[in-house]
Amino acid sequence: MRFLVTGTAGFIGFHLARRLLADGHDVTGYDAVTDYYDVSLKRTRLALLGEHARFTPIEARLEDAETLTSALANAQADIVVHLAAQAGVRYSIEHPQSYVQSNLVGTANLLEALRQHPPRHLIFASTSSVYGGNTQMPFAETDAADQPVSLYAATKKAGEAMVHAHAHLWQLPSTCVRFFTVYGPWGRPDMALFKFVEAMLAGRPIDVYGHGKMQRDFSFVDDVVDALIRIGARPPVMGEKLPHDSLSGVAPFRSLNVAAGEPLELIDFMRAVERATGMSAQLNMLPVQPGDVVATQSDTRLLTELIGPMHHTQVEDGVGRFVEWYRGHYQK
Repeated sequence: MRFLVTGTAGFIGFHLARRLLADGHDVTGYDAVTDYYDVSLKRTRLALLGEHARFTPIEARLEDAETLTSALANAQADIVVHLAAQAGVRYSIEHPQSYVQSNLVGTANLLEALRQHPPRHLIFASTSSVYGGNTQMPFAETDAADQPVSLYAATKKAGEAMVHAHAHLWQLPSTCVRFFTVYGPWGRPDMALFKFVEAMLAGRPIDVYGHGKMQRDFSFVDDVVDALIRIGARPPVMGEKLPHDSLSGVAPFRSLNVAAGEPLELIDFMRAVERATGMSAQLNMLPVQPGDVVATQSDTRLLTELIGPMHHTQVEDGVGRFVEWYRGHYQK
């Protein structure tokens, strides 16, 4: 099959493209390689993907509508997975325009291009952050998601709404996948696990927000990629509603949580890092930061009904694999 994946220099996009290529698919990767974090890490990811003859890289911004439309025309993709975005809750407080341009303008450009070159299925990467002020746990796709507490979350919720409108107007099967806390090798330097390991191995104190009591539904990246591939084979069909479905009544569209549904306190995650590194952490306990939510937990019933149980790598194993990668990549 032919895939177009936006964000292939990014964390999840890299892992997805690598898996698709290993499975024998053709992948067109679209990425701007922005300097939000270490560009050399992104370049290394792309270099690894470039070792595959079936990988076609395109370096351009989502805001470049002409290049984006041309890429879709050439790719003739069966499935489009839109992962590229300006990420990060805290960064959105200081740099709001980058979120407006990438997440709103860029997504709108992609949707307009898809009118001319529609795939069988569009998968749009959203986030558990859209649940915002919702305090009912676990988060279900049918819960209200209209109280975002960060601009990042607001742009992702707006993206979901744009995808729904496009699915309704042009009958393009579309799934908005809401990722929870994805972690693993090749992760982003702004993510908690990367910061924890980097600081610990350097002998620095580690900032732990929410005094370690915050809970996150951690998902290992390989498990997420496996779920995405299976989701790609299940485009929404109007009228074919599952028992716990979020399927729209007016469009071939659904929102879908992608996570294991097993939350863990941040302090317990930190202890897993200690065991993986064989070191004791110096913890600097801090209050919750603006824009953060105290806890996340996925309702996994719809995901299970759609593709079967999602594999759940235990945190102990997943953190160990990250530490092994980090040491090999940065401590050569």
